[in-house]
Amino acid sequence: MRGLTASMEALLKALNKLPGVGPRTAERFAFFLLTQPGTFAKELAEAILKVKETIGFCRVCFNLADEELCAICRDPARDKSILCVVEHPRSIIAMEKSGGFKGIYHVLLGVLSPLDGVGPKELKIHELKSRLKAGEIREVILATDTDLEGEATALYLSRELKGLAAVSRLAAGLPMGSSVEFSDQVTLGRALEGRRQVAG
Repeated sequence: MRGLTASMEALLKALNKLPGVGPRTAERFAFFLLTQPGTFAKELAEAILKVKETIGFCRVCFNLADEELCAICRDPARDKSILCVVEHPRSIIAMEKSGGFKGIYHVLLGVLSPLDGVGPKELKIHELKSRLKAGEIREVILATDTDLEGEATALYLSRELKGLAAVSRLAAGLPMGSSVEFSDQVTLGRALEGRRQVAG
């Protein structure tokens, strides 16, 4: 781009890869960074690198963790008899903000999507079934998104988990086609309270 240095072009190109960041937003971010002291850029870069180097997945639920177990799995106050199944770790953040769920989680790390080559073996379904077979969990809440893939995944899980625990689905507080992570706290809270039994 004319008028920009090579380093500035490289920064814009990198910022443009962030979700929801178009060329104009990338320019705003870049020029904002230029106006900040060098310590700010260094702190930002170090924080990004630290997250990449230290964050992994919990060995039990596959939530984000910087230890062997995530903070929720380590919390003795959580109700270990109710498990909420979500697509991604970011959905847990939304669920926790609702304040309506005190159980534990299981992260699938995706949804069934045959067109993208994602089948049951690519998700953490085997690990979920193993947790249920241990016998402590009495209810599973399916909190996948209400889009086509999320609904298909919930239907598949309801059949696979039959006989292992009672299976329920988040109530209609979530509009069709929406994502759990973008839902407001009140809507999520109502969806949790009004969850329904899933017919297997």
